[in-house]
Amino acid sequence: MSKTEEFLSKEEEQEIVNAIVIAEKNTSGEIRVHIEENNTKPPFERAQEVFHLLKMDETELKNGVLFYICMQSKSFAIIGDKGINDLVEPNFWNSTKDLVIEKFKEGQYKNGLIKGIIEAGEQLKKYFPYNHDDINELSNEISRN
Repeated sequence: MSKTEEFLSKEEEQEIVNAIVIAEKNTSGEIRVHIEENNTKPPFERAQEVFHLLKMDETELKNGVLFYICMQSKSFAIIGDKGINDLVEPNFWNSTKDLVIEKFKEGQYKNGLIKGIIEAGEQLKKYFPYNHDDINELSNEISRN
């Protein structure tokens, strides 16, 4: 079993996926979580690479959001796509990031991610409200590397 699989139990992982489903009921935005065991790049830079690798930059409204975690360096980043960044203030993700980091410092990884995901959905609905004909363009499953 890899360290990324030990980071969250299967039950905790499912709770996070459920939080993504709930958050996406508020917004047309697309939310993903990616967990890596190790990477030497700065977290924001690596998150941008992962964003592209997961094809998150291919959503119709350019409104994808990635929660990126690197376990070895204990680093975390949240990034949004161009459609979001063009509409929001530069520090838009800071409050969500602070929520997640606060829980991570307490060792509450699942709770941190769930709080952050729900908060992201709430914030995004102001700019990208849910449409009744909205299509889930990206998987809600946690990706790993």
